[in-house]
Amino acid sequence: MTPIRILLADDHRMFRQGLREILERQPSLVVVGEAANGPEVLSAVETLRPDIVLLDIQMPGLNGVEVAKRLAANHPEVKLVMLTMYREDQHLIESIRAGARGYLLKDADAEELIAVIERVARGESALDPALVAGVFAAVRGEASAPGAALTEREREIVQLLAAGYDNRTIAARLFLSEKTVANRLSEIFQKLGVSNRTQAALVAIQRGLVAPEEERGTGR
Repeated sequence: MTPIRILLADDHRMFRQGLREILERQPSLVVVGEAANGPEVLSAVETLRPDIVLLDIQMPGLNGVEVAKRLAANHPEVKLVMLTMYREDQHLIESIRAGARGYLLKDADAEELIAVIERVARGESALDPALVAGVFAAVRGEASAPGAALTEREREIVQLLAAGYDNRTIAARLFLSEKTVANRLSEIFQKLGVSNRTQAALVAIQRGLVAPEEERGTGR
């Protein structure tokens, strides 16, 4: 299997070194380069062509959100995992809109970090559980955008999507084919005006189409 190519982007050299040591223990991962500020990230992506960028939100020169927007526009094939020190941060919402696929606290352990990278590399989205409540609260405080209503089946798919399930699991739970789930997700994205799974889940929660995970777990 071809290793996942990773670019580390953070202005703290020791933090980058720690990340590199963790990641290089995994044969499925390879660190192709490092960047200490926003402009360096953009330049490094052009020359190194990583699969994933681990991107600090608070970056000098250009912050992580601005970098994410530019990469999403110019290099949509590069997947972004945002890193943050803060549990409640509006930048996370902005990063989702910019197209980032993963969101992780810097104090996450090595297993969580590797799991997020692998999920994002597979085309899935991954949100640190410790960030869920803050992100949902921020999203619910925003005004809902108009959009076409989802069918009951589409609501079921979004509910499972918001719970973090991949297409194969959603298909198995709803007795559908993976191709049908993929097609339905394309229609859902169009109706909600989003471009990826994380955005779809957050917009659906914002509009009251599905309940946040903490409420689903308590049966409220």
